[in-house]
Amino acid sequence: MSLERQPASALADAGERTLQIGGDRPIRISTGHRLRHHDGKCSRPHGHNYEITVEVTGTLSEDGWVVDKGDITDIIDEWDHRFLLEAGDPLVEAFEASGDMDGVVVLDHPPTAEVMGVLLEDRLLERLPDRVSAVSVSVRETAELCAGGV
Repeated sequence: MSLERQPASALADAGERTLQIGGDRPIRISTGHRLRHHDGKCSRPHGHNYEITVEVTGTLSEDGWVVDKGDITDIIDEWDHRFLLEAGDPLVEAFEASGDMDGVVVLDHPPTAEVMGVLLEDRLLERLPDRVSAVSVSVRETAELCAGGV
């Protein structure tokens, strides 16, 4: 019997499904950062146009989806046009003194693409419905550098 002819309760029997967001058209955010303890040019403040893709696994809601794409993009957009800094970076104080703390996100770890992916996964898992069992985030910093979960 096709899914069309089955009652709505059939969705509960559909098992876990995976929603992919980004694929050929990633979520894009513009974000600044610096890596304080890096010996190269990444120790200077700079920014990237990050491309983010997300996979969310979970059971279907009564509306027939794992999650609303808008919920995903809303969470990621909280970092758009912000400056990511590691706690203890003197730039945090500079932003605070200038009255621009609303433009800063202070992280407990260096703001690398790898860390961004892990933190976005954690944020998404925290804020998405309980029916979500797994989230995987890939963060492309440049054409040559992309970090993601395995």
